[in-house]
Amino acid sequence: MRTGVHVCRGNWSRDEGVLLTGDYHALLPALEAMSVDQFVLEYATPRAGELAVVGAALSDRELGLGCVNPRTDAAEEPSSIVARAEEALQYFAPEQVFLNPDCGFGCFANRCVNEEANAVAKLRSMVAAAEELRIRYG
Repeated sequence: MRTGVHVCRGNWSRDEGVLLTGDYHALLPALEAMSVDQFVLEYATPRAGELAVVGAALSDRELGLGCVNPRTDAAEEPSSIVARAEEALQYFAPEQVFLNPDCGFGCFANRCVNEEANAVAKLRSMVAAAEELRIRYG
């Protein structure tokens, strides 16, 4: 059985200025000590810092790469998702990288942070990026 950990920086607001910020460096000792196969991390916004921090320390695991921001309306371009994934591929093998929305479009009770149509458009962009990455990297 595969195991994983999902780190969420917050979905309580669409205002990026009030959400948690900073790279994952402070969490590395805890993350490295965990006996899990995959880390699902938010990387769709600059708030998460550089991929190199995690890539240098956790490349022996799988990365669920947050690549779309559930708090914005506009769907990310597939090319920008591909570029972010290619950055992750500097540290992880293609079979170790999985594309994810940040926080999985998490909702609170009856208050989602985005509309369904926007989420669908973002997921379509993710699928198009995944198809392109499979062509490039197998």
